[in-house]
Amino acid sequence: MTECLNENVTWHKVADLDDLPEGRVKTITVGRRSFALVHHDGAYGTLDNKCPHQGGPLGEGSIEKGWLRCPWHGYDYNPLTGLPPEGFSDRPSCFTTEVRDDGVYVALPPETERARTVSDVLVETMVNWGVTHVFGMVGHSNLGFADAMREAEERGELTYIGIRHEGAASFAASAYGKLTGKLAACFGIAGPGSTNLLTGLYDAKVDRAPVLAISGQVSSKTKGRGAFQDLDLQAAFADVARYSETVQAESDHAELMTIACKTALVESDVSHLMLPDEVQVLESDSEPGSSRGRTGDRRASPSPVVLEEAVSRLASSEHPLFIVGAGARFDMDPIIELAERVGAPVVTTFKAKGQISDTHPLGCGVLGRSGTPIASWFMNESDLLVVFGASFSNHTGIAEYKPIIQIDYDPMSLGRFHAVDIPVLGHVGVTATLMKEALPKSFQTIDCIGEVAERWKIWREEKHSRAMDDSGTGINSAAIFEGLSREVDPDAVIAVDVGNNTYSFGRYFEVANQSVLMSGYLGSIGFGLPAAIGAWAAVGSRRQVVVVAGDGGFGQYAMEFTTAVKYGMNITAVVLVNSELGKISKEQRAAEYDVWQTTLSNPNFAVFAESCGGFGVRVERVEDLSTAIRSGLDHQGPSLVEVITDPLLV
Repeated sequence: MTECLNENVTWHKVADLDDLPEGRVKTITVGRRSFALVHHDGAYGTLDNKCPHQGGPLGEGSIEKGWLRCPWHGYDYNPLTGLPPEGFSDRPSCFTTEVRDDGVYVALPPETERARTVSDVLVETMVNWGVTHVFGMVGHSNLGFADAMREAEERGELTYIGIRHEGAASFAASAYGKLTGKLAACFGIAGPGSTNLLTGLYDAKVDRAPVLAISGQVSSKTKGRGAFQDLDLQAAFADVARYSETVQAESDHAELMTIACKTALVESDVSHLMLPDEVQVLESDSEPGSSRGRTGDRRASPSPVVLEEAVSRLASSEHPLFIVGAGARFDMDPIIELAERVGAPVVTTFKAKGQISDTHPLGCGVLGRSGTPIASWFMNESDLLVVFGASFSNHTGIAEYKPIIQIDYDPMSLGRFHAVDIPVLGHVGVTATLMKEALPKSFQTIDCIGEVAERWKIWREEKHSRAMDDSGTGINSAAIFEGLSREVDPDAVIAVDVGNNTYSFGRYFEVANQSVLMSGYLGSIGFGLPAAIGAWAAVGSRRQVVVVAGDGGFGQYAMEFTTAVKYGMNITAVVLVNSELGKISKEQRAAEYDVWQTTLSNPNFAVFAESCGGFGVRVERVEDLSTAIRSGLDHQGPSLVEVITDPLLV
């Protein structure tokens, strides 16, 4: 028996007699603590696993010429007592070790009670601001904050979803914000873990989704000295984050988190905090921050003068058209009520697809490059455009030469690209209600419901005709989305990736009351599956969650399918496979280039899904499509429907 510390101890069996050969050392774990167990010169010894110099794991070291050598820097210690060679004083703690008939035992003092830390203050503050989900990857420079999140999760205050790539974490957080308007967080280590977050954060920024990004950072004493994974994250995040700050030892930690959460929510933007390694674990007795009294009601009314002008123009119009963008996602009821009072047809931008049902008597589908001929017909026939929460980007198809009333809460969005006739600064829902109330009682509702129905009849006949096309090389898009429109629940959440599949979805899929998520202005391929993970975090099993992706987009984050398996997510991925980046091939042809370097080498995605622990089905014939989709949707857990498609019939 080796004797070292022997006060107020408890004996723990840590190894069987034949577990550790003579002359070897290994790491053992007791509770939350790790130790180096040594078998040397016929005896056993137990040392603190951390080398006292830089914390190197002594349990991964080796015994050389009678000394236990640290694997990091080569410092030597007596294998049984931890004493250093003569002339040195640093030593790891040593614990009494005893060999008994049934194994090796170590006498250990009780674990110290976990101290409250800066990270606890930060986590409790973000929880108070409504953060319920964090997506990320735990690593060496964010362990203190991770442990605080673990504590919050054990209290039932937070859900952490560990992903395979930090880019998926930020896309998931972005999708969560787009779907709910609430704040989710993404989380990574210093260096590459944080830079991997950037693409998904840009997606959130340009689509106005609130996201909180948390970065671990190297210790303050090594920052700027070329340490491992030492990057200037302040500079890296300067463009994407509206607010970005480093949490220092003497900072007001709760206030920094409060400002970060408030900025993300109020500005519908990205906030970012950097946490040096040593600051995360500093003890703190500070109170967490709260959202109480920190924000006001932003449902601002427009100027009465401007409102009167807008109502007068609307009342005098004979063929008004309502256009809604993603900025109106959470305020559609009063806008639809106004449209019904006026009798105006309603179209959406692509990013706003689904904000009015295609079954509504005034709903006319999507306007623009991925739109329906119904929407474009009413655009051409209109004599006034009433635009709610849309940005007028070059993809929307809004005719700038038409008379325009634009309603938006953001003054910079009004007339952003060109002048509009009546810019109305106000909350879109409040403004729609006030416009309805201000319409003259004598105003007669315009009757265009029959015209809308007629246009839908023409388009549905055209779609059905296209669905019958068969070149023998795969299922065409019209047939695929006819099947999806029929099988997907009317209140599902649909995350759409980028590519030909996106444009076909916009054109052919008929929405009921589904929520549609997409990478709008960024247009980032790979968005679909991570976005579905974010959506599932928001809705759980209360609603179907469906991914529509091409093989190019799905392949970018395909391993996140294992994340869905790990957490038992009811997500159905419909992967349209044509073995090429079809949208790029089409663009090359349109520009009169040769089609070059757009082919893909794919696995059998259905088999891939099965190998990950989910359900997979492959469909090559249109007559099998509905059954395959239904089998995927009915599966409890992650499923994948692989559809072999015709690359030209999109």
